[in-house]
Amino acid sequence: MKFKHFAIFSIATLLIVGCTKQVSSNQTNPETTPAVVTAQSTTSAAKTGVFKSAEQPTQGMIKFVTEKGQRYLEFDQNFKTNRGPDLFVILYRNSTVPVSGIKEKDYMRIARLQKISGTQRYAIPSNVKLEEFKSVAVWCRAFNATFGYAPYTL
Repeated sequence: MKFKHFAIFSIATLLIVGCTKQVSSNQTNPETTPAVVTAQSTTSAAKTGVFKSAEQPTQGMIKFVTEKGQRYLEFDQNFKTNRGPDLFVILYRNSTVPVSGIKEKDYMRIARLQKISGTQRYAIPSNVKLEEFKSVAVWCRAFNATFGYAPYTL
């Protein structure tokens, strides 16, 4: 019985420690280069959501805005999560995102996470139907672990 608890604790610790390794900033991969746009004033605000912690403490708010016909996802100045390898911003089909083990058919990658805290903005491709998704998540691709997520409603 003690071995079972030890094994579970060891696996959980390995996952947490593995997902908090620092990522080298000089790595580039054209497949995952984000469509980054600097924050500017917005012309119309739409959906909002508040981050909930999952595998790692995550806080802040998200907002979808449209400016000159382009849609953007914005994280507010209170956004904060932990470091991790291979972090992405994704749209998830349900309002609750599993802590681990998400399936490819249930999400869409938007871009690599720009930074672990503060204001940031991501362009939403015009072919993405936001009504098909219910939340935004910060996701560690390397360990298939959700750091945190923000449900939103249309």
